[in-house]
Amino acid sequence: MIDYDTFCRIKQLSEKEKLNVSQIAAELGLDWRTTAFWIKQERFQERVAPARPSQLDPFKDQIQRLLEKYPYSAAQILLRLREQDYKGGYTIIKDYVRKVRPPRRAAYLTLSFAPGECAQVDWGSFGTVACGQTMRKLHFFVMVLCYSRLMYVEFTVSQTMEHFLGCHQNAFEFFGCVPQRIMVDNLKSAVLRRLTGEAPVFNPHYVDFARHYGFEIRACAVAKGNEKGRVESGVGYVKKNFLRGLEIPDFCALAPAASRWLSDVANVRIHGETRKRPSELFLVEKPSLRALPAQPYDIGAVMPARASSTFRVTLDTNRYSVPAEYAGMQLTVKSYPDRVCIYSGDKLVARHTRSYERHRDFEHPDHPKVLLAQRHRAREQKIYARFIGLSHKADEYYRRLAERRLNPYHHVQKIVALSEIYGTEPVARAIEDSLSLEAFSSEYIANICEQRARVHEEPGALHLTRKSDLLELDIPEPDLSIYDKHDEEQDDKG
Repeated sequence: MIDYDTFCRIKQLSEKEKLNVSQIAAELGLDWRTTAFWIKQERFQERVAPARPSQLDPFKDQIQRLLEKYPYSAAQILLRLREQDYKGGYTIIKDYVRKVRPPRRAAYLTLSFAPGECAQVDWGSFGTVACGQTMRKLHFFVMVLCYSRLMYVEFTVSQTMEHFLGCHQNAFEFFGCVPQRIMVDNLKSAVLRRLTGEAPVFNPHYVDFARHYGFEIRACAVAKGNEKGRVESGVGYVKKNFLRGLEIPDFCALAPAASRWLSDVANVRIHGETRKRPSELFLVEKPSLRALPAQPYDIGAVMPARASSTFRVTLDTNRYSVPAEYAGMQLTVKSYPDRVCIYSGDKLVARHTRSYERHRDFEHPDHPKVLLAQRHRAREQKIYARFIGLSHKADEYYRRLAERRLNPYHHVQKIVALSEIYGTEPVARAIEDSLSLEAFSSEYIANICEQRARVHEEPGALHLTRKSDLLELDIPEPDLSIYDKHDEEQDDKG
């Protein structure tokens, strides 16, 4: 069986180019009998293969009657046909049911919104992202103004309450205003419980946030995500247009890239539904939106925590330090998307930049100072006690040393170290000698100890020379021949 294009080619080669059957068959790679048959035909007519009999044929009318009575599944119909000695398989029943009862798609109304009336919010997820040395699941928050389709996107690695409210807050600042109503899905940050036929129970924290900014919360019906189709389309648009194929070296690189994408692409494109730019429609919508409140809402999530013996509190597997004097005390942690604040009652005792890595330790350099000072004083007391134990006059020496030196502990520390080098008794004797000489310094003690520790050689016997011994010296005769040689050399030169 040939197709219509091949039929047209056969007729052209035969009628226009005047080729015979064998030439046309060779040109098109066909059998000569097939070529001859189609040359004789006036027009193309596709052959329909005769239908083969099927084991389902005797039962087709019954299947149609069952489907008209009730929307049975193919598996249910198979069970009923088995009772009537049907010997065929399940696949042909499923194919026939699909043919006589094609799948029905639900119809939806197109929702219309007035300027400033509503915004829709939703979360999206897209793989993982590196946060320093840790891999975290990547989430993104999307808010879309229903009239203008102006979009705001923010990326996070968490969907906790402080992030949910913080994204709302940042979206309002991005728009410069607040919509009259926000439509949300039945996520736990917004809706605690939602049963069919009952009013939704909203999260009280979210209700308080909505009251502060003056918008109404509207939850979608159960299993009716199509009611917020604008934001669902926005989530898909972010994935397809911004994230797909994007190389993300670190989570910190996403915020500036998303901001640029919103201003250069997402909010200035010709929207597929409105056929206008969202940024242009927003100028029409903005007068209908509500103004921002004078003060932002405190979005911090509050939780109690007890500081460990190492003066740390733990949040999301990371440890954050507090001043050492709060070790073991009950504190309050207030976590924000960008920072962690720790309180003792109403007093702020520590503040850290929030980290989204795992199992990290963050210590403020001022927090261990009290503990280090206590340890330093204890070490000073221990060294002073060792110094006093060197001599019964060490106490008086220290008092006189403090009168003359600005830092007596510095000298005491060195004197104790000298006792480990030269021993206790030599140092004690040097202290007594220095006290009598009124020499108050570790350098004097070190000099005395060094002089006394130095080893001196014993002097040898003294030998005296007598005058008579000098008269008995033997002196050899001088050799005067050298002068004669000198005179001869001078005569030769003359």
